[in-house]
Amino acid sequence: MWIEGKVLSRQDWSDKLFSLRIQADIGDFTAGQFIKLSQVIDDKRVGRAYSLVNPPGTDYIEVLAVAVNDGQLSPNLQALEVGDSIDVATKATGFMTLDELPTGEHQGKHLWFIATGTAVGPFISMMATAEPWQTYEKVVLVYGVRQVEDLAYLELLKQFESNYPQQFKLVLSVTREPLAEAFKLRIPQLVLNGELESFVGFNINPKDSQVMLCGNPEMITDMQKILTDKGLVKNLRRAPGQITVEKYW
Repeated sequence: MWIEGKVLSRQDWSDKLFSLRIQADIGDFTAGQFIKLSQVIDDKRVGRAYSLVNPPGTDYIEVLAVAVNDGQLSPNLQALEVGDSIDVATKATGFMTLDELPTGEHQGKHLWFIATGTAVGPFISMMATAEPWQTYEKVVLVYGVRQVEDLAYLELLKQFESNYPQQFKLVLSVTREPLAEAFKLRIPQLVLNGELESFVGFNINPKDSQVMLCGNPEMITDMQKILTDKGLVKNLRRAPGQITVEKYW
């Protein structure tokens, strides 16, 4: 089922990276879930899933997307202007949410969000709710991109730092150009060489940590091996663990 959404505003972060804020009544959802956007192109409906950046309770939805040259939908989304229409699924879905993490003795006290590229979106949605701040002693966002211009929502992330100075740690990784406040290594390398944990001030371990991975498959594959070597295991409903994963393609 689809409803008509109207573009309220757009933000262009670079020549390919953009955010759309869309008026669409999709009903209740949980931070971390995704929504499908769709168009009919050459008499065929083309739909793609995009994580919601906005928190629950807003009167709009917001997605962060990158236009792929040979993509079936993303170039069309990038061409949308304020007032244009886009078909939106009536319900968000997805299981990479905080309520899927263990509670009680398996909960841990440190929550690690590890993202590359546009996969930072669902973590922003989660951090805009009260839940992570009320549940965990420390919250870390590790955000990796290639170019400085790919760092979407940087001012908002710095606002989280300002709002939760004792609780939140923002770690940036920009691999292809220098940025004074960022590391220049891929996220798995930062974990392997100890720089990430040294910078944050505490370690990733099975007792204290919950780690949510979202982004490109190579990062996720590498990080799952590193975390497994540290003794962490995948979190399942039937068997609480410490690793929760969502691949972005």
